[in-house]
Amino acid sequence: MLDLPPADPSHDAYEIIPGDPGLGVVIVADHASNRIPPEYADLGLPRRELERHIGYDIGVAMVVRELARRMGVPAVLSTFSRLLIDPNRGADDPTLVMRLSDGAIVPGNARIGAEEKNRRIARFWRPYHTAVAGTIEAALASGRPPVVLSVHSFTPVWRGWPRPWHVGVLWDNDPRLPDRLLSAFRADPDLVVGDNEPYSGVLRGDSMFQHGTELGLAHAIVEIRQDLIADAPGALRWAERLAAVMERLVGAEDLHVQRFFGSRSGPVTPRF
Repeated sequence: MLDLPPADPSHDAYEIIPGDPGLGVVIVADHASNRIPPEYADLGLPRRELERHIGYDIGVAMVVRELARRMGVPAVLSTFSRLLIDPNRGADDPTLVMRLSDGAIVPGNARIGAEEKNRRIARFWRPYHTAVAGTIEAALASGRPPVVLSVHSFTPVWRGWPRPWHVGVLWDNDPRLPDRLLSAFRADPDLVVGDNEPYSGVLRGDSMFQHGTELGLAHAIVEIRQDLIADAPGALRWAERLAAVMERLVGAEDLHVQRFFGSRSGPVTPRF
């Protein structure tokens, strides 16, 4: 068991969009923001680097805000860059604080020690996860275990290779929500759909492991290609698409039963 510091109550780590916890859905956005507090001086990076995918998941904040509004459900969004500390990693993951990210050396992380890492865990990582856990607890208290949907985005090109998928569904051992999402997306002939693409959802300790697998809640990660949601019209179209899909699916009662499938675990893979 890791000896981690308690959460810093200063609250600059998350945004909660209110919604009806009894509707049985909680949405999370682990990489919604590229904000870095002034005292970290952009980690020594040019601002243009923080505007790239290494700083955040482009388009996701717009999608999640509109999706939550359309569905009337709660959502939790991070309000810090994953270059500070990655909320989609376990606290003991070696990639929790990246020193090198897609070719960019991060000067502010290059010599980070245990004390500074723990400070970031306390100020950013732990408060964010506490907010997600509290939102889920409110849904559980309503009497209907929620589906947990995590929204991310991925780069159209990775290391010179154009990625063909428009959307991917990432998952581990619980097939309840992933199978339904995959079927719904594949019913649209205009979409190229990835099953655990462009990378695997099997990552012990990540956000969905903590808030889905370990709680026995139906969950999945939806990855949308960034060029499709980089502007407001595209983000709104995808929010509308996701709302229509989720509203059709969440009536299934087996999605609202806590069942424990465990995890396959797996190596860390690049997530851009």
